[in-house]
Amino acid sequence: MEGKIEMLKTTSMQLLLAATTTFSFICTYLLDLTYNNAEQYIAIMGILALDGVFGIIAGIKREGFKTYKALKILKSIATWVLFLTGILMIEKGFTGMGWLSETIIAPFITFQLVSALKNASMAGLIKIDLLNIILDKVDNHKGKRT
Repeated sequence: MEGKIEMLKTTSMQLLLAATTTFSFICTYLLDLTYNNAEQYIAIMGILALDGVFGIIAGIKREGFKTYKALKILKSIATWVLFLTGILMIEKGFTGMGWLSETIIAPFITFQLVSALKNASMAGLIKIDLLNIILDKVDNHKGKRT
């Protein structure tokens, strides 16, 4: 009976060691991925936070503070950080895929910047005339709006 207990202890320790080793490997991999691409993570979180803060200010002026709308900022940040992590893992895992994050994330950042400008305008932080000038310069090839 004592031999079985000793064997169970040994097996449990081996399983625990395997689990902690695997978890440590995954955490180290993600830490390295984040550290090597910190600029992209900061850009995503920064632009979403900027858009969110301007949106909260505009919302307070329009309808008062809504907690569920403010919490959507955190949900958006978490979602886009997970997207970026997945994209960067694909880039790192497959040779020649270095263009993937720029292709997917760059349009998102552009739309978020325009959204942040609109929210800042709705919050009264940017005059509508200045916003129109900025938006006209975004796509000069279309000509001027009337």
